[in-house]
Amino acid sequence: MTGHLDAALLIGAAVLLVAVAAVRLSTRVGLPSLLVYLLIGILLGEAGLGIRFDDAELTRTLGFCALIVIIAEGGLTARWSTLRPVLGLSATLATVGVAVSIVVVGVVVHLLLGLDWRLALLYGAVLSSTDAAAVFATLRRLRLPPRLVATLEAESGMNDAPVVLLVVLLASPAAASPWWHELVLLVYELAVGAAIGLFVGAAGRWLLRRAALPSAGLYPIAAVGLTVLAYAAGAVAHASGFLAVYVAGVVLGNARLPHRRAILGFADGLAWVAQIGLFVLLGLLVSPSRLPGALVAALVVGGALVLLARPLSVAVSALLVRGAPGWRGQAFLSWAGLRGAVPIVLATIPLSIGTPGAEKLFDAVFVLVIIFTLVQAGTIAPVARRLGITAPAEAAEVQVESAPLENMHADLLQIGVAPGSRLAGVHIDELRLPVGAVVTLVVREGAGFVPAPDTRLRTGDTLLIVATADVRDTAERRLRAVSRRGRLARWFGEEGREVP
Repeated sequence: MTGHLDAALLIGAAVLLVAVAAVRLSTRVGLPSLLVYLLIGILLGEAGLGIRFDDAELTRTLGFCALIVIIAEGGLTARWSTLRPVLGLSATLATVGVAVSIVVVGVVVHLLLGLDWRLALLYGAVLSSTDAAAVFATLRRLRLPPRLVATLEAESGMNDAPVVLLVVLLASPAAASPWWHELVLLVYELAVGAAIGLFVGAAGRWLLRRAALPSAGLYPIAAVGLTVLAYAAGAVAHASGFLAVYVAGVVLGNARLPHRRAILGFADGLAWVAQIGLFVLLGLLVSPSRLPGALVAALVVGGALVLLARPLSVAVSALLVRGAPGWRGQAFLSWAGLRGAVPIVLATIPLSIGTPGAEKLFDAVFVLVIIFTLVQAGTIAPVARRLGITAPAEAAEVQVESAPLENMHADLLQIGVAPGSRLAGVHIDELRLPVGAVVTLVVREGAGFVPAPDTRLRTGDTLLIVATADVRDTAERRLRAVSRRGRLARWFGEEGREVP
């Protein structure tokens, strides 16, 4: 038994390290890292090292666990200032757009492949959800308008919730309940899931801001644990756990939490591990010998999705929302609706239930995701340039890290003077921090010193600031304002609100 465990640990550690190294390699050659993870799984499977794995139910369970972590990281890193203007369009894409996509793909599959209506609509449902892991990993490396990126990220974070419900409904044996009963159930699950996520996020924000935990490493664990709690609470209440996770993540990610940068870094690392494990597992599950037979079905469904379903879903959603982007933005949203692990995980639901035709569905979705990732992910940047929607490079936003000082009812703020920040050249007394906040230490070139009022800040400096609890937010806003507009920030009307 010990020998098998040691071998499993050896293989697991080797796969993890190879996958981490593959991120750098894939960036250099322009190959999406998600495909590298799938390839690793295939090479470990029956066509490579001979590891046989065909447990679809276990894959579905572990896939859902990975999606919880990935969606939580997306919520934690989403900025409300950018998310708020696009919330209407993103929510519409995640609901109405999903419905349009399912119907269009279902009609095409029924007519061209001759499948019955229920299975044809199941193809549409499995493929209607954009993938959070693919969207986050691809778009954040490109210089694109924040509004469009936020729309796609919010859509990918929200559309898993209704799609999972629809896939389960279509994959299960036909029920005797009327259609309106299923519609009411869908609305209930989404509404209650959002409410649970909001409650857990707000309660977690209140607790973490007031609890002085004995170790900084406990804050990231607590934050991620709260998002998992939101999913579990939603599942127990028969509501949408995925929507609860995303909402809780957004609430927590936009709060002034202690050790916020550590929380985001921890969540980012967990999301990478979840992506690696998920794609390797999916590569293990597939049988490469069956994939060539699924190529025709994949091309038919993929053509319907790219040429008809996605553009129509974006166009219909844009008509229903005020302030939607113009035709250039809509064209980009249509092309950048990336598919990745989520459709493959969703395809394991009918596979584990034993739905007729589920095996061919899984193979077609697997082939389609590979083709989509190769074609779409590599062409997003050129398409954005051709549409004229690329965004100019901007100076990095100043990052403020905080730690609670319980006995003093204060917080210790740490900020760095990044390249391009207007803090460089400003004297300490020109910061005009509120009463109750003071710069206690400046670290410059590895050496710390207590600054005088006339100390001039330089690029690369790190400042330690003690601020009482009641002026902490004001101090942060002032520091951000000076970082953007310099010592005359107030003259320019800069209020220092946080932006991505």
